[in-house]
Amino acid sequence: MYHQQMNKLRFSLDLQKKQSLVEQIRMNIADAIRRGHLYEGARLPSWRDLAVQLGVSRGTVKAAYDRLNDDQLIISKGAAGTFVASILPATPNVTERAARLPLPSLYQDLDSAPRPFQVGVPAQDAFPFKLWSRIMLRCSRQAVAEPLRYPDPRGELALRKEIAAYLAVARGLVCSADQIVITNGYAGALGLALHLLPLEAHQVWIEDPGYPLTRYAISLAGYTPVPISVDSQGMRIEQGISRAAEARLAIVTASQQAPLGMQLSLDRRRALLTWARENAGWIIEDDYLSELQLSGRATPALASLDHDGRVLHIGTFSKTISPRLRLGFMVLPAALAELAGDTVAALSPASALPGQLAVAEFLRDGHYLRHIRRMKRLYAQRRDALLELMEESAAVHNVAGLSLLVHLPDDVDDVHIADAAQHFGLAPAPLSPWYATDSAASKGLLLGVTNLSNQALTEGYRHLAGLLPHHCR
Repeated sequence: MYHQQMNKLRFSLDLQKKQSLVEQIRMNIADAIRRGHLYEGARLPSWRDLAVQLGVSRGTVKAAYDRLNDDQLIISKGAAGTFVASILPATPNVTERAARLPLPSLYQDLDSAPRPFQVGVPAQDAFPFKLWSRIMLRCSRQAVAEPLRYPDPRGELALRKEIAAYLAVARGLVCSADQIVITNGYAGALGLALHLLPLEAHQVWIEDPGYPLTRYAISLAGYTPVPISVDSQGMRIEQGISRAAEARLAIVTASQQAPLGMQLSLDRRRALLTWARENAGWIIEDDYLSELQLSGRATPALASLDHDGRVLHIGTFSKTISPRLRLGFMVLPAALAELAGDTVAALSPASALPGQLAVAEFLRDGHYLRHIRRMKRLYAQRRDALLELMEESAAVHNVAGLSLLVHLPDDVDDVHIADAAQHFGLAPAPLSPWYATDSAASKGLLLGVTNLSNQALTEGYRHLAGLLPHHCR
């Protein structure tokens, strides 16, 4: 019987593999046990015998046996020998199936570099990688040298101070560092706000069209999103009052409406702030593009007009530095600052220290504003180059933030066209998923202008134009 077990353990080791010899032995024996080649209670060869058979040291075999023992696959009985465990650990029954990406209407590919016409990502070819690498290296070393303490869950004070200074200059928003919490991007800030706000009513105004993630997050939090249409002046406040008078929260992209690009007019801003003041309501301002406005000076933040403490201002560095940072911030009314600190400490403390320190230095030393200026010039050039090509194709379009919107007939499947474009390495975004209801959805393609080098623009638009001639009005 012993020799039968020796025969069943005849396997070879590959010295060229990156796997250690110990791990190779462990895996071969474990596989033999799980396949039933080594039955429960079977006696295994001694360290010496198996070492001689495999041409390795006894210590190597012993280490493999120790790991198998830790896995509860074998049991040592001292001088009596080593045996396959009588009761083997249960093997989980894993059902293999293709897993889709989260929110597939937003995320088609999370592994590739940004592609031509992709929206929501900064220019890959114009990012100051060398400068950023030096800053990150320096800040990583600084983070390692920090005392072993729990960090401030609101985020590093140095970063919050720099954000406060930046907002005062760039967004006309005066606040203190104590009113700012650092979040895991926009989604982290929105989740925190929905936990934080005392909302008795279940209805929430959202823009239609609007960011699909916002709509989904509201539903997950147990609230009912009420779509409010937008026109050339932004969200129609009077429609919100007539459609959902009981609502106590509105979420808006005031500076550049997502996805259509218009600004919330001054009259609408005042009407929205009046509604919040008179109804004990709240406003979440999604300042997703910050001051990346390609024509003229960026509109001041809606929160800069708030004198009643009703606006929560959310910003992010995803569009200006990198979405991989997952670094955003929220500016809270002073009355909510302490409660926000308690809430974030319990539910979602700020992200890793090196990234926070790096962004703080990037802001403090003026790199951020210089980078923004360069990106605005570059994006304007790429937008204008795309506009020239689109004029030649006579496609009906308009500027929408950092994208151009190509309008399509209502009976066209814009999702299908966007999927077809992926075969050419392109990533335009269909417009219809941004609408809350299919009946109200307009059809179109959003063409991001950020990642359009000359070659990518010419070749990419040629392929895209080949998909559009039968669909463009």
